[in-house]
Amino acid sequence: MLKKISDQNDIKDEIIHNYQTSKKLTKKEKLMLDYAKELTIKPFKVKQESIMKLKNTGFSDQDILDINQVISYFNYVNRIVEGLGVQLENKRG
Repeated sequence: MLKKISDQNDIKDEIIHNYQTSKKLTKKEKLMLDYAKELTIKPFKVKQESIMKLKNTGFSDQDILDINQVISYFNYVNRIVEGLGVQLENKRG
């Protein structure tokens, strides 16, 4: 999914602003993004039910672990940067 998104700028905006109504994403991708949002904004609300939704949509235990690890890593790094007041460089290109 990430490769697909990185090649399409229009879908990035759609995901950021309203992924739930996107016709470009599958139900499986939307559930993964629901989980990412939940884990990022309210991690204490993640329960077995959240995991079962992913499993019932076809994600394996390994997939779920990978998804969790990527989300958690970026949340961790972002909190370090924000907590230290680090100013990120502008991308040039």
